[in-house]
Amino acid sequence: MENEMPREKGIDHSISLLQEGYKFIVNRQRQLHSNVFETRILGKKAICMIGEEAARLFYDTDKFQRSGAAPNRIVQTLFGENSVQTLDGVAHRHRKEMLMSVMTKEEVERIVDMTKLQWEQSIDQWSQKDTIVFYDEMKELLCKVAFQWIGYPLHEQDTKRLTKELAAMFETPAVFGVTHWIGRSYRNQVEKNIQQLIRDTRDEKIKFPKNSVLHQFAFYKDTDGYLLDEETAAVEIINLLRPIVAIAIYANFTLLALHQFPKEKEKLQNYPDYPRMFVQEVRRFYPFFPFVVATVKKDFTWNGYEFKEGTMTLLDLYGTNHDPALWENPESFYPERFASWQGSPFSFIPQGGGDYILGHRCAGEQMTIDMLKASLDYLVNKIQYDIPEQDLSFDLNDIPSIPKSKIILENVRRVRENIQ
Repeated sequence: MENEMPREKGIDHSISLLQEGYKFIVNRQRQLHSNVFETRILGKKAICMIGEEAARLFYDTDKFQRSGAAPNRIVQTLFGENSVQTLDGVAHRHRKEMLMSVMTKEEVERIVDMTKLQWEQSIDQWSQKDTIVFYDEMKELLCKVAFQWIGYPLHEQDTKRLTKELAAMFETPAVFGVTHWIGRSYRNQVEKNIQQLIRDTRDEKIKFPKNSVLHQFAFYKDTDGYLLDEETAAVEIINLLRPIVAIAIYANFTLLALHQFPKEKEKLQNYPDYPRMFVQEVRRFYPFFPFVVATVKKDFTWNGYEFKEGTMTLLDLYGTNHDPALWENPESFYPERFASWQGSPFSFIPQGGGDYILGHRCAGEQMTIDMLKASLDYLVNKIQYDIPEQDLSFDLNDIPSIPKSKIILENVRRVRENIQ
């Protein structure tokens, strides 16, 4: 028996989606009293969903596909054309395997070591300044780590430019006007530069170590046994670089959590597994990516609701991570909830849900967690700082949401170990 899906009235709600950000789906879920509802986005019917059951459905590759689903402004700034996020089936699995091939335990340990080294160097620089803007500094720190990890360490004079260009890819997709177009321009510039690196690598003008990420991606072959075209290879290298820089958003919220919940510091210093729980709660509690998009692959009925082929469908990541049906007191910051958490890959989805290879869960999730744990260790145990009065609020209407002041720190200095 089919039921009529709850429907939002109105001709189009695209502007509302950009204005309401992370609240868009949750606002309507509450108004319509339903975890599934219909609205109109970009002039077309769209379905919005929230919750574990909806996530399990959304990641069913027999029912949904990514090809052609993401709006053009997202593709042109965030993902890039023909990226892994826009593929399905065998092509997606093969491309995802390429990304997962450089996410081994050894590679994660290597990038964490690089992160620690950059922290050491950054502390020396920060201690010479009266104030720093933590979010901006973390973007630069992580940009250096990202390029070093792929095998192309940056010259100091290139760091600020490339940080700005990569950050624009995740800071401008939901922004109106000139800023959005600047973000597109920055992506185009980075893609051209990476394409040239790939050409030079293939022509042996530049020789990167064979085990480097750049070399592996430059010579990776598609399902037909051919080298990826330069444009696609560049897009996927950027799909490694950009998310690493975006970890700065989580790092900023990690610092904010330490400030907002000062009693957590003692737990972090005394309980070995608490940093993991703390980082997971930061990823659950604070906003990162608002939702993911797919289209219905073929007609089907679910819970009495009709899903028509080609219908755009949005899954709410932030809302699912705050779903009171899944999380006790979801609006409370409570790392202990992860002490014995046995949830599914469809209930905790800050970076997408489902399986890493077969699904669209972020390939770099473990890398993100471990890099955040390394940064947390520095914030808790290895540096001291003062936080002057400032606007630390963040607005869920903004995508991405970042504390207004980006967290200004004064008098950053090392913690001096006691000498016995």
